[in-house]
Amino acid sequence: MNRNVATIPQDLIAALKKAKHVVVFTGAGVSAESGIPTFRDSLTGLWERFHAEDLATPGAFHKDKELVWGWYEWRRMKVSQAQPNPAHIAVATLATLVPKLTIVTQNVDDLHERAGSTDVLHLHGSLHSPRCATCGQAHILPPGIPVEPEGGRRSSPPVCICGGLVRPGVVWFGEDLPVRELRQAFEAAQKCDLLFAIGTSGLVQPAARIPSLAKQAGACVVQVNPTSTELDRECTWSVRGGAGEIMPNLLQAAFGPA
Repeated sequence: MNRNVATIPQDLIAALKKAKHVVVFTGAGVSAESGIPTFRDSLTGLWERFHAEDLATPGAFHKDKELVWGWYEWRRMKVSQAQPNPAHIAVATLATLVPKLTIVTQNVDDLHERAGSTDVLHLHGSLHSPRCATCGQAHILPPGIPVEPEGGRRSSPPVCICGGLVRPGVVWFGEDLPVRELRQAFEAAQKCDLLFAIGTSGLVQPAARIPSLAKQAGACVVQVNPTSTELDRECTWSVRGGAGEIMPNLLQAAFGPA
């Protein structure tokens, strides 16, 4: 057995063993372990004179569509080049070990899906699901990994069949989260008996309400994060460390070797 399993509280292991409905709520820290930059990381190349927040707004797209589309294609390339890490794989495996699992993510990549998870609730949209900015029609991207220069470039967005321009399928600052996904996430949080908040700071509203809703409904809340966050006061257990190490160790402790 991995020596790090001993760092996981025994009562957490017991709670996972008997859980009937588990919610896994993931944030940027999980994707960062696969090498995907977070919004807090400094940008380089063409993007170095911008803050990420300045490129992720409807106003930015209206002002300079080529700049914003180019940045999101560069991000989609980076995501497509990355691989799911052991945390993504552990979460996918967990679905086979508990009666019910709901995965809710704030991330806009597809690493959960590529690790084998299905029916992931994407609260902030997806880099892989662009849509027309005019009519809302979904746009199918070419298969494969985008080929973009490492330093980035300006790039014209595709044109929809209605004549409108295609925009990234993410939720920008100032936009509402998707109603269906948010409702399902809140409902799952209120019905689960164990919730994992993994790699999230608990600052971005309204998604940050999810651990609180679970706690208020009587569920146990587990935080997995290398550092202290705003979620510390919501948690039954706070396990310090990278999710790629903690989650496989927890599953091994609760259910035995894979």
